[in-house]
Amino acid sequence: MDKDFLLQSPTAQALYHNHAAHLPIIDYHCHLNPKEVAEDHRFRNITELWLGGDHYKWRAMRSNGVEEKFITGDASDWEKFQKWAETMPYCMRNPLYHWTHLELRTAFGINKLLNAATAREIYDECNEKLQSPEFSARGLMRRYKVEVVCTTDDPADTLEHHIATCKSGFKAKVLPTWRPDKAMAIDNPTAYRAYIEALGTVAKQEIRTYTDLLDVLQQRHDFFASVGCRLSDHGVNEFYADDFTEAELNAIFLKVMDGKQPTAEEVSKFRSALMLEGGRMDAKAGWTQQFHYGPMRNNNSRMFKKLGPDAGYDSIGTWNTSESLSRFLDKLDSEGNLAKTILYPINPSDNEMIATMIGNFQEGPTPGKIQFGSGWWFNDQLDGMERQMNCLSVLGLLSRFVGMLTDSRSFLSYPRHEYFRRCLCNLIGQDVEDGKLPREEMPFIEQMVEDISYYNAKRYFGF
Repeated sequence: MDKDFLLQSPTAQALYHNHAAHLPIIDYHCHLNPKEVAEDHRFRNITELWLGGDHYKWRAMRSNGVEEKFITGDASDWEKFQKWAETMPYCMRNPLYHWTHLELRTAFGINKLLNAATAREIYDECNEKLQSPEFSARGLMRRYKVEVVCTTDDPADTLEHHIATCKSGFKAKVLPTWRPDKAMAIDNPTAYRAYIEALGTVAKQEIRTYTDLLDVLQQRHDFFASVGCRLSDHGVNEFYADDFTEAELNAIFLKVMDGKQPTAEEVSKFRSALMLEGGRMDAKAGWTQQFHYGPMRNNNSRMFKKLGPDAGYDSIGTWNTSESLSRFLDKLDSEGNLAKTILYPINPSDNEMIATMIGNFQEGPTPGKIQFGSGWWFNDQLDGMERQMNCLSVLGLLSRFVGMLTDSRSFLSYPRHEYFRRCLCNLIGQDVEDGKLPREEMPFIEQMVEDISYYNAKRYFGF
């Protein structure tokens, strides 16, 4: 893993080292804990920083036969790290193998391979360095030249930590992202009623009807905007674009708040309405709306009962959602309320559908107004990123792509931007080497690399 890692031609090497490597990072979608940034959290050891909450690593350890007590259980931090180190050699050809060693090299200056024999040495060296202030949450963000971070936040969140970070004078912007998934989750009436009560408490307004809910969501949307929010995000299985009436929506809301289970048709109508209203709010505020769609979550019911969500028991779903996505975008477009939009399919079989769908709703003056988002979740690895970029290149404009994000809970995930940039430069550099792109256009190609790595996102989001 030397300086030319993944860069398989002189042109790729020149593009990366001269035009991509030095650029700051705009991480416009992640799941970092804003409290840890506000308090400049100091990590007690590498296990907390590396393995706490990282379900990518958890899945790999389970696949390697590691018992749960060494993953999410009560084993010591050293024992958990040791089991991860023992798993590492078995991760060859899994992106975790590259990511892990990139993180060791770029954060800690460690070039050794992680395995059972080196585990103790690497564990001790990392822990020693973590005692230094430069390895705090903010210190790691400075190390990786992070310019902007957009966290993922519920409408009921107070955003106190974002406000505190802003007032502290920390150079990097830490901005909230509006994630209203719970406001649409009427399929569990008991949990939904508790959420609505909590949302009303934060807003200081009782929510008795669907109309009240819209009023409160608009109030909270305005509050998010006042704290610097520029994006919304939705985590959905599929898209919803049913017809409905306001009377139907109020009846559905009252039914759920009364503890009664809604029908599948009622759930779909309710979600259709709220997604449309959210799109209208975003357009009015000048935000970008994001849609991460398609996963099957919490497949293992036994482990869900034990560990809860986001524990590594999710997979790629197969949903036929192209027609509803088209109707959803068309409804907003027809009424002049289609905001800038980024679509992230988790199933790579949807790549061509998405790459052609975005072309239906592009319009000036915004280049790439509707974006095919970077390879997400199970696709944020070399093959997945190359497939996404090749598909976008063939069916759209790669040059207008807003690039990479971490989608991570870890302050050590920023090398994923380096990984992406190396992949991008290798892809384009090889085309130049093969004569598919003209060398006389190198100034434009060089700027294209810089734009995809950084400048397109900076302009698109207005950071």
